[in-house]
This record gives sequence, structure tokens and C-alpha cells, in this order.
Amino acid sequence: MVTIPITQVSEIKLSYKLKQKASDLPKITSSDEAYSILNANWDRGLLEFLEQFKVILLNRANKVLGVVEISLGGVSGTVADPKIIFATALKACASSIILTHNHPSGNLKPSASDIDLTNKIKEGGKFLDIAVLDHIIITSEGYYSFADDGLI
Repeated sequence: MVTIPITQVSEIKLSYKLKQKASDLPKITSSDEAYSILNANWDRGLLEFLEQFKVILLNRANKVLGVVEISLGGVSGTVADPKIIFATALKACASSIILTHNHPSGNLKPSASDIDLTNKIKEGGKFLDIAVLDHIIITSEGYYSFADDGLI
């Protein structure tokens, strides 16, 4: 049996600091409000060019802790790794999340893989006590909300 000296084990530290007071954070109570926040935080030059996947992180009062880009893909897709999504949500101590991505084609209809991914992440969130409140697909002309359509 090989013994590893304790001095060779890496120490891991996690930290997260809000840039403003919790009382100043925007609150999301509808898909319209989520879409407004996404519009303000989306790279407009990429909206119709490359697919991006982002997550809105929320505290227990549905106040926005932040918007984080999970992946940047190609014209027809991007990879949204659930491990990265939940690692980010856990680091921020998020109580809930809103998934979001754009469709450069302008088509607002969710694909079968969009629905499968949403269900997979929703199930994973149950184990971590992180609720998936919505999945919003955005285009330059509007948005589609899984929650508004009863898919979440």
C-alpha cells in the first residue's frame, strides 16, 4: 500500500460574492421578466449566428444571482453539460435555475433533444434541491417558455 503525504493533497476553496446588495437584485416572477434579463445579457452579435446555452441563477426569493454562459456551439447546436450547470449553481448557492439557449435559425419550437435535456436537468436538480423553473429559447424575434407551455 502506497501512502501519500498529506502535504501533496490539494485544498479546494469555494467562494462567491455578490456585486450588490441582495435587496437590489432583480426578481423574476414571469417568463417576460426572464426574457428581459436575457436580452440585456445576451451577445446580440451571436444571437443569429451561433448557439449559446446560458443559465439564470436565482436565490430562494427568485432574485437573480447572475447569468452564466455554459457553452458556445455552432450554428445548429451546443453542448450543455449538466455537471457544469450544477457545479455553477452550487458554487453560487442558487436555489433555482432557469435554463436558456438561442436558436440561430429563428425557430422557437423546442427540439426533441431540447425537451430531453430539460427533463434530464430537472430530474438532476431534484437530488440537489435546485429547482428548474423554466427553459427559455430565444431568437431575435421573441422567446418560447417551457413553463408557459406546460412542459416543465
